[in-house]
Amino acid sequence: MKKINYKVLLKRIFVVMIGIYVIYTVIAQQKTLNAYKAEERRYEEQIAVQKEKQEELKQTKSNINSEEYIEEVAREKLDMYLPNERVYIDITK
Repeated sequence: MKKINYKVLLKRIFVVMIGIYVIYTVIAQQKTLNAYKAEERRYEEQIAVQKEKQEELKQTKSNINSEEYIEEVAREKLDMYLPNERVYIDITK
């Protein structure tokens, strides 16, 4: 019959517990990192959309005083047309 060495047994249990704790911590941190990466991707997409809007606004700002832009706004938003201009209305819409 073998004699149980309690010191060795306690050391092994302690090492196993530390190993389990380390594995649990790594898994928890990986989940957190994945959440942060997903959030980062969402923010990058929002930044890209806002940059596109910014470019559109810059284009509009540069064209705001042009005659073509004024005519376009008058036609589309104010339903104004040039004199003697024929306007066709699509009744299927």
